[in-house]
Amino acid sequence: MFNEHSETLKNIFEESGLVSREQLDEAWGEHVETGKAFTDILEDAGYIDRNTMLELIARNLNVEFVPAIPEHIDPDLLRIIKPDLAHKYGIIPFRADPNKVWFLAKDPLNYSVVDDLSFSLRRDVELVVSDPAQIDGAIVKFYGEQHSSIEDILSEIDLDNVDADDSANQAPIIRFVDVVLQEAVKAKASDIHFEPFEDQFRIRYRIDGALYEMAPPPKSLANAVTARVKVMSGLNIAEKRIPQDGRIKTTIGGRPIDLRVSTLPTQFGESVVLRILDKGVVNLDLENLSMEPEIMNGIRELVNRPNGIFIVTGPTGSGKTTTLYSALREVNTVDVKILTAEDPVEYEIEGIMQVQINHQVGLTFASALRSFLRQDPDTIMVGEIRDLETGQIAVQASLTGHVVLATLHTNDAPGAVTRLVDMGLEPFLISASLEGVLGQRLLRRICRHCRTAYEPDQGVISMLQVDPLEIAEKQFFYGKGCSECNRTGYKGRQGLFELMVINDSVRELITKKAPTLVLKQKAIENGMRTLRDDGLRCIFDGLTTIEEVLKYT
Repeated sequence: MFNEHSETLKNIFEESGLVSREQLDEAWGEHVETGKAFTDILEDAGYIDRNTMLELIARNLNVEFVPAIPEHIDPDLLRIIKPDLAHKYGIIPFRADPNKVWFLAKDPLNYSVVDDLSFSLRRDVELVVSDPAQIDGAIVKFYGEQHSSIEDILSEIDLDNVDADDSANQAPIIRFVDVVLQEAVKAKASDIHFEPFEDQFRIRYRIDGALYEMAPPPKSLANAVTARVKVMSGLNIAEKRIPQDGRIKTTIGGRPIDLRVSTLPTQFGESVVLRILDKGVVNLDLENLSMEPEIMNGIRELVNRPNGIFIVTGPTGSGKTTTLYSALREVNTVDVKILTAEDPVEYEIEGIMQVQINHQVGLTFASALRSFLRQDPDTIMVGEIRDLETGQIAVQASLTGHVVLATLHTNDAPGAVTRLVDMGLEPFLISASLEGVLGQRLLRRICRHCRTAYEPDQGVISMLQVDPLEIAEKQFFYGKGCSECNRTGYKGRQGLFELMVINDSVRELITKKAPTLVLKQKAIENGMRTLRDDGLRCIFDGLTTIEEVLKYT
């Protein structure tokens, strides 16, 4: 229940005094570890009952609480919204007057629903608190099941007449795109790819880092679907010659979802990729990143220093931004001013001033950083150090008493130093300002429902390059494949981390322009566990497979 608002709810329950601090901390620990809804854990443990929880939420929001949904609702009232909107937003009309409509809402904390409905209904809207499980059942009871499958929608489309941009606003195309988005969010996909080829139109979801293709729709739908996505994201549908970037804010299954949109002109039409930013899936908390305690404590210590640069490095899609956001949450208090420069802003975080980079108007990372220094910040986050100018200003900021967090694209933590030198930064400046580098990867986690022990082939084990005595007593696991993981054997992601803390011995090597291998050796001597070492830990803990670790380290 309300899983994406767990932190807000924790504060509400703590202020009420009805649940002790110890009980809340215990439940929070289980929520972070398992991903189970925080409210369900509190209820199952008997710390607070569901109705009391809902009453507290209603009181906090200063809205009405309805303990039981009426058996009958006036059909005229139900007709205020269409069935697809009831399913999409997770709402039922409860009461109305000429100026205002009250809705029972699965997620009364989702304020974007109020904005969307106020605009479309041209009346004030208020969300009423009730049991989300009851609302689910009532939506089906009053509006019927949401049957629309992709096949059903395709059967309604006149395929001979959709190869034009004006089809973007036709109901079947709108519903087709909505269902594709719903299915992706339900499958916990991170990206949706719309790809036009000479003789087919392909739609693929990226789930846990791997791409899966859905049944390809007719090729003639490509233009209309692309135009629909561009309309939703406020892009120019007439411009098909240059790449465009946009954003969609929508609600799916009663939850607010952000989608980052990128279009790219190709030989056979525009390729469109949507990055799904679902706060209900990503928990921006260091405790939730499944890293070793010494690495987590090391990051906390680095970001709480009075100044210096902390870099997170790794390839695209390795979770760098999530780690940086989680690190920022550690220092996001009333007495700390935090500014971020991002391209684009992925998650909006309360209490942090976030700036969207816009190259078209000259707002680059470097120009944003330069302006930041006149805004009296304590902590600065730079989405990425891409060039010498950005690097120089980041160094200048750190040397004048600011903490700077940034990302960089390198293969491992020691490689970040070499990359900065290659950009043109002076080694003595890097040595003076850099405090730590975190290297990371994201790999697939074995499905908990079908995890099975097995004896791996000796050839595969030898590729790990470990001492046979070290693994003599160890067990290895893989996922057999089940309905929970769509027969893949994997469900969810697991992070691998290596933290290089810059101490005096490493600073000396940096000043001397030591190569990456020498820096890596010194970092290992100083206690750094490499990505491969962390991968071995995950293998032996039954979290992932040998193949995944070999693929990413």
